[in-house]
Amino acid sequence: MIDELKTFIQVVEYKNFTKAAEAINLSQPSVSLHIKHLEEYFNTTLIQRSIKQKNINITQSGYLLYERAKQIVRLLDDTKSDLLDYGNVVKGQLHIGASFTIGEYFLPVFLGHFSKEYPHLELKVTIENSHNICDKVKNFEVDLALVEGTVPSSGFVANNFYTDKMVVAVPYNHYLSNKVFSIEELENQTWISREVGSGTREYLNLFLSTNNINAKNIIVFGSNYAVKEAVKNNLGITFISSLVTENSLKHKEISILKTSRKYIRPFSYVLQKGIIPSKAVLVFIDMLKEYVEGIISE
Repeated sequence: MIDELKTFIQVVEYKNFTKAAEAINLSQPSVSLHIKHLEEYFNTTLIQRSIKQKNINITQSGYLLYERAKQIVRLLDDTKSDLLDYGNVVKGQLHIGASFTIGEYFLPVFLGHFSKEYPHLELKVTIENSHNICDKVKNFEVDLALVEGTVPSSGFVANNFYTDKMVVAVPYNHYLSNKVFSIEELENQTWISREVGSGTREYLNLFLSTNNINAKNIIVFGSNYAVKEAVKNNLGITFISSLVTENSLKHKEISILKTSRKYIRPFSYVLQKGIIPSKAVLVFIDMLKEYVEGIISE
């Protein structure tokens, strides 16, 4: 139907079948057939033809259809243009789930860059511990998740995007900060920990078991900030991401113990298995990788 309308517009404007056919690169019989289809569809005469006269007369119904046809074609062209723009400009909402360390100390800086690149994309961030965030992916409550530590293998697709350094943090000028410490000395410390279900708690437990440390006293807090503040105020020591300690180190609020080996863990982006990611998710992942590559190369 749209091709017939475009043909009709040309016929009305040229008032000549031959010239209209040349303008739209159709044969004259094809032009006549288009007009016939329209007249049959609308059950009215649109053009009065004369065998003797080369020019044609447009009926009142024809002029009405001509005005409407121009509007229809213009609207269709505008819609096509808008849809093409929509394909190039990422719009809509992207709901990101993040574990505490990533959500509080990594994601804000990255999202500052991301939102400049994709200003039409509405961002929503939910921050909980890694276990809860994976549940939200499973229940389709977030589009993707960024978590630390181990990701359940069942029902998820997980890919590492960053290697996080873990450190033993103690109060500034703590007596262990400038000496070779023993396991016994670490066992006698009060350990400040995140809650069970967090990636940080998972790696604290791994650190303690790997080093055969039987922590005698553990105090649990529900956020990295609270853990850091507890250490800063001499409540105990902790095993935590170096991202959490950066500012406190600069302000000489805490110290980092020298360990015989490096402790690292992966940050991963997590998707629901079997789901085709939206364009918003794909551009987010692509820019996340580029951002991390930039950090590594600095």
